[in-house]
Amino acid sequence: MRIALSGFLALAAITAAVPAFAQNANPLPAGDGRDIVSVACSQCHYLGTIARIRDGAAGWRFYVNNMVLRGAQLTPPEIDKVVEYLALNLGPGANLPPAKPVKLPDGHGKDLVETRCGLCHDLERVATIKRSSKAWPVIVANMVERGATATPDEAKTISDYLAANFGN
Repeated sequence: MRIALSGFLALAAITAAVPAFAQNANPLPAGDGRDIVSVACSQCHYLGTIARIRDGAAGWRFYVNNMVLRGAQLTPPEIDKVVEYLALNLGPGANLPPAKPVKLPDGHGKDLVETRCGLCHDLERVATIKRSSKAWPVIVANMVERGATATPDEAKTISDYLAANFGN
């Protein structure tokens, strides 16, 4: 009887701890809409990957609509809630995960890459992934279209720096 009671109490303690553990394991920031994102997105994606992305409302809407076209089960009001949550909690500069320090090569445009690109991206990504020199202006223009702040001259300076240092 004692063994059965001890086993039952142990099982009850473990069962009570599971929801708290599962909640703490979710890498997404707390906020209204987190649960919808957690359920809908985790069907195909590791939530840690989503937690590392930074985008504005227009970019997040594009991602979410694309995922719905691919089968994500969200109603139109849920889509709006998800986009609102993501833009607020995973927008440019918001809740950035800790990043490895990256030393970019010196050059004209380095400061802009660090301050502008670093708002949304881990700069390790920029330093390790080689792109063609012709691809960088397109990538930078896409980021500006999604909400990155850069004047046309700054975007050109950023593109030139990235192409010179990380182009192939």
